[in-house]
Amino acid sequence: MTMSVDSPDPPRLSIGILTKNEAQLIGACIESASFADEVIVLDSGSTDKTLDIARSLGAKTFVSENWQGFAVQRNRLLAHVRGQYIFFLDADEIITPELREEIMALVRSGQQGVWRVRWTVVAFGHVLRHFNSDSSMERLFTTDLIDHYEGVVHEAAVLKADRPATRGALRQRLLHHSRQSIRASLEKLTQYAMLGAAKRLAAGKRGGVLRGMASATVLFTRTYFFRRAFLDGGPGFLYCFFVALECFFRYVALHYDRDQLENSVNR
Repeated sequence: MTMSVDSPDPPRLSIGILTKNEAQLIGACIESASFADEVIVLDSGSTDKTLDIARSLGAKTFVSENWQGFAVQRNRLLAHVRGQYIFFLDADEIITPELREEIMALVRSGQQGVWRVRWTVVAFGHVLRHFNSDSSMERLFTTDLIDHYEGVVHEAAVLKADRPATRGALRQRLLHHSRQSIRASLEKLTQYAMLGAAKRLAAGKRGGVLRGMASATVLFTRTYFFRRAFLDGGPGFLYCFFVALECFFRYVALHYDRDQLENSVNR
């Protein structure tokens, strides 16, 4: 399916970025997205120079400090989008030249649909060249297909029921600076473990130490050994270890903090 030939203007691409205190990487992120017709940054209350850097690079910046989860922020960002296509980019991600060309080819073609993208992980300053990550998320959309986003973490787009969508996958990968430092990894661990526990509580699931240990062990074994992160030395080990710890504490919190869990863990 293609867009109407009656439109005299070529399709426009918007790239949307959610931020909070991302001064270290936001410059490179926006520069990699500068090929888009508009770059939109929605900030949730940065106290560093994130917004100054974004504005200096020509991004359209907005602030919404009433944090209610990632899905709510994405919905707020969508209200500012003017392009026929939207690519959601995280502040710790970089669009490579190869991925840029693939995205632009799809936009120029006028195809309507939803496309997933995978990552090449960068951890503690090192590209994990051997780690075969299979994680992917839907990031490129024909804008008018999206009804809304839902989910406080690992959020997903809900598409309009009356608009059948073709789904595909981009061949090229994003560079994902997943773990920048031990301190940042510990902070991220807390946030995602608690939000993940709240999400599972809402789904009626139960946790516990044994459940957490079993799930974390399986996850570490799969990522470190079967997906070859062990070939990436210390950074590969640390990346997989933090991912497994997040899984462990998610299930432990689901049991021991069950009465205290909420979806409003701050960024």
